Amino acid sequence: MIALHAGTAIAALLLGAGVLMLRKGTRFHKILGRSWVALMLAVALSSFWITRDGSFSWIHALSVWTLVSLACAIYFIRRGDVRTHKYFMAGTFMGLAGAGLGALAPGRLLHLLLFA
Repeated sequence: MIALHAGTAIAALLLGAGVLMLRKGTRFHKILGRSWVALMLAVALSSFWITRDGSFSWIHALSVWTLVSLACAIYFIRRGDVRTHKYFMAGTFMGLAGAGLGALAPGRLLHLLLFA
């Protein structure tokens, strides 16, 4: 599950950066955006199977917020509120980047796997 979580997170980080650089509103943007949302759903949902001693930590609250944020982004774009959609998507991407940096902190599993 950790491999799925990490792999989808890296893919989402790369794809999300690309989507943010593209011209908005195009068919290509929409296709890549939907793909990014699917990756982010996989990242957030897979995190619930990654626990320490079978219990959740405060980090899992970020996964819950990610699910809420994605739902809000979809809701607002369907209502035609592009500005609010943009803020939710950009915020979710920044949260992903921040979580990735946090995963590299000393003592975290990814840090131990990469640097120990």
